[in-house]
Amino acid sequence: MVLLSLALQIAAIGLFHQSRVRAGDDHFAFGWEMGRIGRSIALGQGFANPYGDSTGPTAWEPPLYPFLIGGVFRVFGIYSPASAWVLLTINSLFTALTSIPIFLIARGMIGEKLALVSAWIWALLPYAMYWSIHWIWDTTFSPLVLACLFLLALQLQHASGWKGWALFGALWGVLALANASLLSFLPFCGLWVWVRRHRGGLRSLPGVGLASMIFFLCLAPWLVRNARVFGHFVFVRDDFGLQFRLGNGPYADGMLMPYLQPNLNSVEFEQFRQLGERAYAERCRRLAWGWIQQQPGRFAVVSLKRFFYYWNGVPRPTDRASPLDFRSSLFLASSVLALWGLGRAVHKKLPGAWLFLWLVLSYPTIYYFVFPHARYRHPIEPELLILAVFLFSEMGRPAKLRPPVSP
Repeated sequence: MVLLSLALQIAAIGLFHQSRVRAGDDHFAFGWEMGRIGRSIALGQGFANPYGDSTGPTAWEPPLYPFLIGGVFRVFGIYSPASAWVLLTINSLFTALTSIPIFLIARGMIGEKLALVSAWIWALLPYAMYWSIHWIWDTTFSPLVLACLFLLALQLQHASGWKGWALFGALWGVLALANASLLSFLPFCGLWVWVRRHRGGLRSLPGVGLASMIFFLCLAPWLVRNARVFGHFVFVRDDFGLQFRLGNGPYADGMLMPYLQPNLNSVEFEQFRQLGERAYAERCRRLAWGWIQQQPGRFAVVSLKRFFYYWNGVPRPTDRASPLDFRSSLFLASSVLALWGLGRAVHKKLPGAWLFLWLVLSYPTIYYFVFPHARYRHPIEPELLILAVFLFSEMGRPAKLRPPVSP
């Protein structure tokens, strides 16, 4: 399954010429800010310059994937076709490997037959492959690590010993250094494991302590580096102010306002360079928050639109007048099926159903207040796929006959 999925994705890279380097805007679309930081690393300038032009050390992005890009650039060339091939192949490997935790999660929830169906769908799903061969970003790594964590949480509710807890802390540390947004699920995941173990009469406090220690040890080198470089505490990344502003302002309509990004707006770039990224991010946060305070009703309406777009799919700019478009219909259908399946799973008290629920309730929430994008749903696609397969299996089962009602 993994090998076939990987082979198909590598073939697609060649067939659709995805390794061709787009030279526009000095190759910015090759990894965007992460690509720029990777170039800086490869040139020996350190973790710096998310928009180029020597803006200095940065914590604009989590460190893991930019260091991967920087290592590939150093060996295979900066913004070269060979580097594109290597990075897209690595992404494809991450997607192919995700089939394994999908199978293991689904096997414990809905049985081996449906687990195989879920894993095969993922392995052959063109939508999953799209992110592998189009985006040089952490988009395929995050679903793999999150699915492994989800599987580990399911196992920890019954496990004894310290190894599972150690791995739990380490994986959360790795995930934080790749995609800090997913940390919103961490407290709910840990609490779910604690409650399940408590009901089973198992102790959790020593394991939680061990996992927490390993988690912070994973983060410590990066946090120390940030404190030394910037002279103050920075937790993983510091670009939230810009992200907040890109979705909130006088012209906010529920989607990204890309014209405010420093790479597309020379005025914003000059502000970024002159103020420094921390002061610039704080300025952006103040502007967005000031608009929200002045227009709370509008902010509420825009946030509802963002909720809809997150699960429906973000329309193209030309489709903004229409609440639905053909491109997003399948995206919306998959959301409906997954959420319907989640409701059925909770109702039937399937193993781990509440863990699925906490994931769906916690992780997407930040995007309802910033701005949505299709790739922001991708980290939880494996879990959504399992829920959709479960729903189809429920639909295929004959309804049980109701007992006769007494007159």
